Amino acid sequence: MVDLYVYYKVRSADAARLAPLVHAMVRSLEQDAGVQVQLKRRPEDKDGLQTWMEVYPGVTDGFDAVLAQAVADAGIDALLAGPRRLEIFTDLLPCA
Repeated sequence: MVDLYVYYKVRSADAARLAPLVHAMVRSLEQDAGVQVQLKRRPEDKDGLQTWMEVYPGVTDGFDAVLAQAVADAGIDALLAGPRRLEIFTDLLPCA
């Protein structure tokens, strides 16, 4: 199991249009893929941009492909101010 962190920039002017699309995508992933999702954003806007983050804790290794399809189906890329950046993390195991 891995944790996925996806962050991206959103034009402040597009945030109200994008939010319902992202929320719908998340609901679909939670129902269809059985994942838990956390949606976050930085508290401040900077230069007319917001930074949003999706957190997918404890997903399987192949979930990134499922997520990519969900993003395409949701049609959110057109409202982003740049690429979605994906980071994958695993738990730091204790020393023996």
